[in-house]
Amino acid sequence: MQKLYIACRYSCLVGFICLVFLIFSVVSVYYWVSLQTQDRVYSDIQTVPTKSLALLLGTSKYVANGRTNLYFRYRIEATAQLYHAGKIRHIIVSGDNRKASYNEPLDMQKALLEAGIPVQAITLDYAGFRTLDSVVRAHEVFSQNDFIIVSQAFHNQRALFISDFYGIQAIGFNAKDVPLSLDPKTPVREYLARFKAVLDLYILNTQPRFLGDKIHIALEP
Repeated sequence: MQKLYIACRYSCLVGFICLVFLIFSVVSVYYWVSLQTQDRVYSDIQTVPTKSLALLLGTSKYVANGRTNLYFRYRIEATAQLYHAGKIRHIIVSGDNRKASYNEPLDMQKALLEAGIPVQAITLDYAGFRTLDSVVRAHEVFSQNDFIIVSQAFHNQRALFISDFYGIQAIGFNAKDVPLSLDPKTPVREYLARFKAVLDLYILNTQPRFLGDKIHIALEP
């Protein structure tokens, strides 16, 4: 019994040490990503540099209770602000369309059209299943290497971190943040998302789910 007791205590101690190490690693990675990218995210339309193109990262139009997703609304508003201020000429809308009944790019395109952006200034990427896919496809499929990523600040920093790994020159324009009181889960999940991004890039060598043929974008003058 004494040996069993000692073995159990040892196992608990090892488990506790592993848990502490994991938490430390997750938190460290979170702030590493922030430090690596914080000088390339912009919130002021006056100071963000002008680029030919923006990559709008997709999200669902509605949340579970049927209300409009504020992440969706604020990203549309930020993209429209960039376009109408002359900061961009074209937009790649990259999102999830793995099911016929769920189409992030099309929903975002409709919202952009309602915001006064012409249809010829929008290209849809239906295979942006995750942030890594959207960023890499913008480079590999749409042949873009210098663009503005549009999402919330926390998401932009992770997207820029991925861009850096692939040698893509990108900056981020921050859409308005959703108040923590309305969505406390997403900021917490971002810690895990950044840790997963590091694993994908440096250990697992995760590739986009689908690439396919090159798609040419004719930028409006």
